[in-house]
Formats: sequence, structure tokens, C-alpha cells
Amino acid sequence: MDLSFVPAQLVSGLTTAMTLFVTASGLSLIFGVMGILNFAHGSLFMLGAFLLASLARLLGASGVGFVAALFIASVAVGVIGGALERWLISRLYGKEELFQLLFTYSLVLVMADCVRMVWGVNQQSVMRPAMLSGSFELAGATLSHYNLLLIGVGFTIVLGLWFLLHRTRIGELIRAASQDREMLLMLGKNVRWIQTGVFALGAFLAGLSGALMAPLVSVVPGMDSEIIIVLFIIVVIGGLGSLAGTLVGSLVYGIAYSFTVYFFPQLALFVVAALMVITLTLRPQGLLGRRIG
Repeated sequence: MDLSFVPAQLVSGLTTAMTLFVTASGLSLIFGVMGILNFAHGSLFMLGAFLLASLARLLGASGVGFVAALFIASVAVGVIGGALERWLISRLYGKEELFQLLFTYSLVLVMADCVRMVWGVNQQSVMRPAMLSGSFELAGATLSHYNLLLIGVGFTIVLGLWFLLHRTRIGELIRAASQDREMLLMLGKNVRWIQTGVFALGAFLAGLSGALMAPLVSVVPGMDSEIIIVLFIIVVIGGLGSLAGTLVGSLVYGIAYSFTVYFFPQLALFVVAALMVITLTLRPQGLLGRRIG
């Protein structure tokens, strides 16, 4: 049996997994700390992609211009996310989950209209920087330099979030806020700013992922709806609120989707959705999530 396709599909699956982890980690982090299921997370991803498209044309397609556009787009989405939390999302704390979903879904509609007003309805094209347009062979698989960048950024985010949460004072406060918010308030800590910072970080990760994916996907209004479905599949499989579970869920999704596309392209989304259903049936809290109740 010819297994030469295996390395190529593994590389493809790993690229997809690590890119999606960057986005899904922000969604999971926000829920884990604030208990907010942010349906508008996909809109922040879309906003990052559109900002990158505009900034790349403004700053040029060179390596330096692309990196600058990537940084500015990601930070801008993070700032927007912090402002949204401060002025709107903060009103959701303690509300029922259905109210949270309806409120954040209304943000999806508003942000979609804002994107159409600014950028129109036509597809935005983004070229890869020339320095990352090449490729090389690895174990029989062709790996582009840009895909290698995506994998590297994904692993960097994994290590960065682990270090932030487990080796810094800020991480201790974030973990404490996710477990006992009232105790932090009694100790005189400013929990509101912690929540704003976490939401801004989650938005930054969504914007970064959207900007990184802009050269690989169609940057069009409506791409937020596609990505949010994928994100929910990932966090349900891995466990909502668990960053380790989000990593596992991203890897499961990426590898399963890659190999299913190779053998049965028409069934790719069905297979990953079936994995979500099986996970919900056998382990409702997800593979690495904590049981509630």
C-alpha cells in the first residue's frame, strides 16, 4: 500500500490545527475566565483578515511591510475587543447563557454590516510576502514557507499562553479570576481590568489568526460564520474553557479534516461534526474539560 500521502496530509492537518488553535484559544480563554460564550469571536477573526488586507496594500507586500501590517491589525483588533468588553460585554456578567448568546450574536450582525460599509462585499486579495512564497520537501511532503510560519506561530502561542498562565503573576491572577472572582475582589484586586485584559487578549488572538489566514482564504463578508462553526466544534471536542483541551481539539479537527478531505472530500465536515457528536455523547464536558455540577 502506498503511504506517501501520509506526511503531506499530516503537515496539512498540523498547519490547520495550529492556526485554528490561535483563534480557538482566545474563545476558550474568554469563557474560562469570564464565563462568556462569545459568539462574535468569529467577527473579530474576520476583522483581523480585512485589516491585514488593507494594511498590506498600504505598507507593501515586502517582508517588513507584511509583518508591520500583521502586528498593527492584531493589536487593533485587541484594542477593539477591549473596548467592546468595557462598554458592552461587561453588562453580560451574571446573565443567563441564552441572553449572552443573543447579545453576542447581535454584535455579529452589527460588525458584519460595519465590514460591508467599510470594505464592501467584494473579495479582498492578500498576497503572501515574497520571502515566504517558496517551499521545500520534508519527509516526502511539500511544505511551504508560509505554512511553516503558521505552524511556528501556533506553537509559539501554545508556549506563550502556558508561560503567561503558569509562570507569571498576571497568570496567577487570571487563573484566580476564573475560579473565585469574589475572593479576588475581597483581596482588593481590580477584577474588572483583569477581565478587560483577558478579553482584549482573546480578541488579539482572533485578529492575529484572521490576519495570518488572510493570504490562504477568501477574505469576504460572511467568513465569520464559517469560522465560528469550526471553533465551536474544536472547543466542544477539547473542552470549553480548557486551553489544553483546545489544543487537543484543534489537533483532532485538523488531522481528521485533512485525511477526510484526501479520501472523501464531500464528507469532511460531516466527519468532524460526527466526532463532536460522539464526544458530546460519551464525554459531554469534552476530552479535557471539567465536569460541571
